[in-house]
Order: sequence, then structure tokens, then C-alpha cells
Amino acid sequence: MHSTATARVALVADRSDAVRSHARVPGLLEALRVRDGWDLDAYWIATQDADETVVDGFDAVWVLPGSPYRSEAGVLAAIRGAREKGIPFLGTCGGFQHALLEFARTVCGLDRAAHAENTPQAPAEDAVIVPLACSLVGHEGVIRLSPGSRARDLIGADRARARYHCDYAPNPDHLDTLRAHGLVFTGTDEAGEVRVAELPDHPFYLATLFQPELDGDGTRAHPLITGLAEAAVGHARTR
Repeated sequence: MHSTATARVALVADRSDAVRSHARVPGLLEALRVRDGWDLDAYWIATQDADETVVDGFDAVWVLPGSPYRSEAGVLAAIRGAREKGIPFLGTCGGFQHALLEFARTVCGLDRAAHAENTPQAPAEDAVIVPLACSLVGHEGVIRLSPGSRARDLIGADRARARYHCDYAPNPDHLDTLRAHGLVFTGTDEAGEVRVAELPDHPFYLATLFQPELDGDGTRAHPLITGLAEAAVGHARTR
């Protein structure tokens, strides 16, 4: 058990009992407290209530699945706030997709960057997030992690099992632009498709297309979630 400060965590999503990952959160928070010693005070923030200031006073931001979100602008603002203010950030599934979208628009200057689920009428060349050729809803597969990456260090292995529930993924045509501006892709599936993104210069910025919250039976948090909790507590100690 760790001696910890209590960390405030913003859970950004349109909370619904029908979304399995949302239903997993209370049990994971309890597991983090009891088994890992990380004490988190979590608050759900609906996307329509989110903006860049909503993350102020929080020690971590977790953008959970559930897209299409009610407010794309709210999700992007929360992600931008966490990124620019150095607040530990985790984005899973839809959170991963919108982290790439926010980075494309704000950092890369791609003002017309679009998510095909949110803006299906957008020109194909502007879509940073596009439909998958084969749905990953209910899929489980292996991911390969880059040596020295935060994801690799937290998981403690070069390969890991991952559970998905998504129909959208990054457009390969935009990956080099994202890389050129500092986003690092540190995990792929066995076909080489991007599944994990990080910002190495950020205190903790990690996004996964898969859903680590669905790992196991919910009685123990996935290492990436434990990593977020540890980063949040570290942030709380300095706040």
C-alpha cells in the first residue's frame, strides 16, 4: 500500500449504464484504492459541460469511450486543457480518437481535421479518424509495444492482449504529420496498425484505441490505468 494524497480525476464522457467501460469504473476505482493504494476522487463530466477550464483543479483527466459524444467541442477542449496544462491524461477508444483529432487541429494546424463518425460529410482528405474496414467491436488481439515507451514500461512486456469495442481508427494518411509535430505512436496491432499514442515530453499523456478498462474481471486495474492513478497522485502532491 502506498501513502498517498487524494487525487481528483475528471472522467469525461456521457455517462451511461449501457456502456460497459462506464460500468467498470466504480469497481476499478475501488480496486485501485484497496489493492494498489491509490486514492482517487473521481467526478463524471458530461461532454456538453466540458471546456478547457473544466480540468482546472483536477489531477488527471480520463476521456472514456462512448462516442459519438454529445459535444465534440467539449471533449476536444478537455483534452487540450490536459495537454497544455500538463495534467495527466488517458484517452481510451473514443478518447484516443479525439486525442488525435485535437492534436491535429491545435498542434498541427489542420483546421479542417475531422472525425468521420462526427462529420461523415467531411471530405475524405480531411478525415483524421476514419471507419475501420473490419469492425473491432468485441475483438481481442495482440498489441506490440515500442521499447522505452511509457506503455511498454507500465505493462512490463513487449506484447500484450487488448480488448476493443470500436469502429473507427486513425487515417494512415495523416500519421506522418502527427509524428512530425511530436505525437509518438508506441503500440501497434499485429498488422502494424497504430493502437497507442504518447507525448514523451508530457508528465503523463497516453491514449489507446483499445479499452484497458475491460481487461480481466474488473477486480484489478490494468497497468495503464494504474499508471494514470500514480501520475494523478503525484500531481496532487504538487498542486
